[in-house]
Amino acid sequence: MLDHEGKEVPGNKGYKYFGAAKDLPGVRELFESEVPQVPRKTRAEIMKDIDADYYGYRDDDDGILIPLETEVEKIAIGKKIEEYKLAKESGEIEPEKDDEENIYQVEREIDSENEGSSDEEEKEPQFIAHVPVPSQKEVEEALIRRKKQELLQKYASETLVQQSTEAKALLGVE
Repeated sequence: MLDHEGKEVPGNKGYKYFGAAKDLPGVRELFESEVPQVPRKTRAEIMKDIDADYYGYRDDDDGILIPLETEVEKIAIGKKIEEYKLAKESGEIEPEKDDEENIYQVEREIDSENEGSSDEEEKEPQFIAHVPVPSQKEVEEALIRRKKQELLQKYASETLVQQSTEAKALLGVE
């Protein structure tokens, strides 16, 4: 069945109406019925299923990606090392300017006792602290001094503290 514009009327199963038959009440409703519109999804409905997986933040949680990346990384590092060695041998890179000295490594002194030590210990670099590091005893003393000071401030009056500092000054005690 076709409507007045020549379009097929939905749900008519091939019946065709001509002339006055188009004006019959049931037939008129067939022509006037509209195809139901599919409701559009709102932005909230579209975004409700998007989480960290969508953006790829948890790709390495499954344990597959990390081994593959480490394998490719090792290959890439090996290639770069080979390129560096070839460039160094061909003279494109001057060894004095490119090689950096490890300023933190300490040269080991060979003692007669340590001659029989394992190779693993010799391969391990030793480091020097460039700032003074307090010993365990110094740390404990500092903690005790601070705790005493806090207790004095909490329980002692100002006059008592002042008198005790004057007495210590007169006696020459710290």
